Amino acid sequence: MEIALIIIGLAVIITPIFLYNSLISKKNTVKESYSGIEVQLKRRYDLIPNLVNTVKGYAKHEKETFENITKARTQAMSSSNIHEKAKAENEISDTLKSLFAVAENYPALKADQNFLHLQQELSDTEDKLSASRRFYNGAVNSFNTAIESIPTNIIASIFKFQKSEFFEIEASEKEQAKNPTKIKF
Repeated sequence: MEIALIIIGLAVIITPIFLYNSLISKKNTVKESYSGIEVQLKRRYDLIPNLVNTVKGYAKHEKETFENITKARTQAMSSSNIHEKAKAENEISDTLKSLFAVAENYPALKADQNFLHLQQELSDTEDKLSASRRFYNGAVNSFNTAIESIPTNIIASIFKFQKSEFFEIEASEKEQAKNPTKIKF
């Protein structure tokens, strides 16, 4: 009888510790996966000025396009929460499409090796950013599910764990992902 009480007592002590540690692990995975997004966004932010300067050399009269992409980049870099950052990133995607549309009008630009290299780097970055978003959203889903599931939700409530936000793309970008625009250079 005493052994059974000891086992029950240990279970009552160990289970909450295990659940708490599980939540901490999931929360840290969310933070780590978000840092992966930030690494790719920084790479993207670093590529944009080089791309704009390359296009500027050929398309001097496209001032509005250059201003829009610079404004979108600045807004994205200064975003303070994930919702603002996702919105700003969607704006960057839209302005980059405009920039590439401008480039379509300049055959010499389309043949420029620097432009082609930057375009390839940006494409690679977009692919890595997409993978980072998927990893982050998977981590958020796991964490949020744990917070809402019994018995972990009790521990989450006691220690005030908050649900994390998904890094979502806008509906227009979701449609774009299903039917991507073909840009030929």
